[in-house]
Amino acid sequence: MIKVVSFKICPFVQRVTALLEAKEIPYEIEYISLNDKPQWFLDISPTGQVPVLITDSGEALFESDAIVEYLNEIALPLESGLTPEQRARDRAWSYQAAKNYLLQCSAQRSKDEQTLAERSEKLSKVFERAEKALGQGPFFKGATLSNVDIAWLPLLHRAAIIKARSGYDFIVDYPKVKAWQTAILNTGLPEKSVPEDFEKLFTDFYLSENTFLGGNKASTHNLDNSCANGSCC
Repeated sequence: MIKVVSFKICPFVQRVTALLEAKEIPYEIEYISLNDKPQWFLDISPTGQVPVLITDSGEALFESDAIVEYLNEIALPLESGLTPEQRARDRAWSYQAAKNYLLQCSAQRSKDEQTLAERSEKLSKVFERAEKALGQGPFFKGATLSNVDIAWLPLLHRAAIIKARSGYDFIVDYPKVKAWQTAILNTGLPEKSVPEDFEKLFTDFYLSENTFLGGNKASTHNLDNSCANGSCC
């Protein structure tokens, strides 16, 4: 069985597990601490980052983009009959999401209002591009869930938790993106692609008393700082 090596709140990992869930590919998962990486993990991960996917044959794959490509090759695609141009466009829009995971992480961890405003402005441009590209929905390309939706799922899932827990809405100005967010949440994939204690760990870290969004609403736990400093994935 496929195995995923993971850090519990890493968005790059969630992109991979969400695709596994969407494709209904059986897998097992092992969580590690990125502050104390086991030697066996360092032996199979050239970058020392998650996710790592270990195939049925025992081959260790790294980098979420490469893992997603592998999963699309070994299992039926979420969409059939795509042209090379359409697949390339999907990869480009997926990249627009993944390259901004860490920007969202840093915005969520902003220590003061000015820093939050500056980082949110940068993140807002990402959602603005999506707003302009979205059609009638419910998903990015219409009625069918696609790889683009899976790539954007971590951003939209985390934005929903921040809104629910703090009242701050990263996508308030983008009605199409908000409708898209709702459609993705309604698939159930966000919850299926993370551990049971994900929301608690996420809010303890990103809405802790050390963040502007959290203030004194949550206590700080000794969670890895890896996603905040960009070293997780």
